[in-house]
Amino acid sequence: MAIPEAQLETWSHQGSITQSSTTYNSIKNVLEAAGTPYAGKNFEVFLQGSYGNDTNIYAESDVDIVIELDDCWHSDLSGLTDSEKAAYGQAYPSATYTHVDFKRDVMQVLTSAYRNETTSSDKAIVIAANGNRRKADVIVAIQFRRYYKFVSTSDQSFTKGICFWNKAGERIANYPKQHSTNLTTKHQVSSSWLKPMIRVLKNLRGRCISDGLLQAGIAPSYFLEGLLYNVPPGKFGSSYQDCFINAFKWIQNEADKEKLVCANEQYYLLRDGLLLCWPKPNGEAFINAAIKLWNDW
Repeated sequence: MAIPEAQLETWSHQGSITQSSTTYNSIKNVLEAAGTPYAGKNFEVFLQGSYGNDTNIYAESDVDIVIELDDCWHSDLSGLTDSEKAAYGQAYPSATYTHVDFKRDVMQVLTSAYRNETTSSDKAIVIAANGNRRKADVIVAIQFRRYYKFVSTSDQSFTKGICFWNKAGERIANYPKQHSTNLTTKHQVSSSWLKPMIRVLKNLRGRCISDGLLQAGIAPSYFLEGLLYNVPPGKFGSSYQDCFINAFKWIQNEADKEKLVCANEQYYLLRDGLLLCWPKPNGEAFINAAIKLWNDW
């Protein structure tokens, strides 16, 4: 049997955005207030994750916020020649105000505003839910640059992202703006099927977990978005059932899984041992669980 169209349509609905919008705007106002230790610096506050990408479902409550400092950055210079690396080193001296300083100052601002409701997780500053305010994860980041060319400050080529460090000291470099832009573009060329189908997969994941078909935590929303992002626009059909069947047939029978990419197109999707890639066994576990749920409904 197949999952009924009515069930898929219900799963496709977007979760509440009013509380999330209010939460984001209130925290953004705190972060951007005059008088913060970093007020005179070049920084930006923006949404990432499900609410930022319009793929949130009712079961999701966290609001993911990034505050990014652009006055300093880390770079991936592996694509440069030795002479280009030397030119880069001469052009850009070490920063005097670093990520460590910025995160300390942001933590001070948020702790002052939210007092004992603020804690630190592995990657983010967490602001607890309170009343109408949803729980929020604030990522404190600096600019990240993946370089392809460097001759001088006026003749250089790089892709801009963000980076931050977890508690183990591992640098995490990601590209949330490219992720969001690419999802929206693919959503538009798929006749507006992509984002509702992502929400279908998120709800389907919850059902797989509750039915014992899938272990919790091995299929993060970020990777589900990436999985469907790779599906060709023509595979999205006139119904949710058609979309599901066409997408999973393509994933299982036509796609070269080694070449699937994350939605930001900066990393491969399925790779083992890398922080920002989906371990292959976990990806396969989700795909197999989704197909089993569909067949056994």
